[in-house]
Amino acid sequence: MSQRASDSWAKTPEVPAEPAGVDVLITTCDRPAELAVTLAGLAAQREPPFRVVISDQSERQPAWEHPAPAAMMRVLQAQGREVVALRHLPRRGLAEHRDFLLERARTGHCLFLDDDIWLEPGALQRMDRALLELGCGFVGMAPQGLSFLQDRRPQELVTFERWNGAVTPERIRPETAGFERWQLHNAANLSHLAADLELRPDEWIPYRVAWLGGCVLYDRQKLEDVGGFSFWHLLPPEHCGEDVVAEWRVMEKFGGAGILPSGAVHLESPTTVTDRRVEAYTVVLQEDAGREPGY
Repeated sequence: MSQRASDSWAKTPEVPAEPAGVDVLITTCDRPAELAVTLAGLAAQREPPFRVVISDQSERQPAWEHPAPAAMMRVLQAQGREVVALRHLPRRGLAEHRDFLLERARTGHCLFLDDDIWLEPGALQRMDRALLELGCGFVGMAPQGLSFLQDRRPQELVTFERWNGAVTPERIRPETAGFERWQLHNAANLSHLAADLELRPDEWIPYRVAWLGGCVLYDRQKLEDVGGFSFWHLLPPEHCGEDVVAEWRVMEKFGGAGILPSGAVHLESPTTVTDRRVEAYTVVLQEDAGREPGY
């Protein structure tokens, strides 16, 4: 087990941590309470060994100066996790912020985790195992809004399709049938799907997605092979959907999958992305048109 138990916390300087196999990359801005919950979820992950890189764009006080996130960072460090806290200003948009973090990743797998997502114990190990077994470009857990557990939406589940066999490349665009899969990730739809499928303990299944937000584990080399988030300079600072662009590029070359059950819970805090007039894919994919694969 790579996570040090509490009886070893005071021995931290004498007990070397295992080398990390996953970088958890977290962008945050003016959300200390949410970040603390996100870090608490990470502190419950036993495997695989991981390091955490937090990039903060708060205008005033960085999140780690607040007591709750600071305490959770200390817990992670006592467990033997490396925690890197960075300030990154001025703000140039979400894509640039993710690009900044990707440049600081050093492991083979990197998890882009939003600062308002709690992970159930074992979720990181499930995603890491899935990415290794499937061999595709990314896997992810779409965050669930548990306030919607009594809100069943069968009409939004009709596009659910399990991956049978290898996860293969596919092209997703607004005009393709696969685009309609976005509805799968509304409300608590995946929680209802998982319950209906009656999965065995520790069983997981991959399924086809339009895209995933909030909790996506990439094969870092494959993400970098398609340019990562380097397209940020094409976008104004206020934009949304940067993750869609990166995922579509990865899916088109290497394939990608969602994982059921999803152990990611959305905290349902108000979004910090209030200006959504610019959808990243409408800008970036125009630049991609006519280019050879590889971008």
